[in-house]
Amino acid sequence: MRSAGKLKVSIMPKKSSKTSNSTDFETAMSELEALVERMEKGETKLDDALKDFEKGIALSRTCRQSLSDAEQKVQILLEQNEQAMPESFDNGD
Repeated sequence: MRSAGKLKVSIMPKKSSKTSNSTDFETAMSELEALVERMEKGETKLDDALKDFEKGIALSRTCRQSLSDAEQKVQILLEQNEQAMPESFDNGD
């Protein structure tokens, strides 16, 4: 009698370096759009559709995290701008 092994499926996106966040977002978004188009056609077998759905969830999380990171950076920049002291542009004339 065979014992059924547990199958672990990881759908969490890998953490990426800060320099590739925009590239990761663009790549993930393109892949997600392609998956959605393929699934909307309805010509995919159920097993493949489930795999695509699972991948789509992971891609969606990647996009959401990239957008959240970008929003946080913008917020930090805005806060730093509010704290900046005005500088004089006098040429000494």
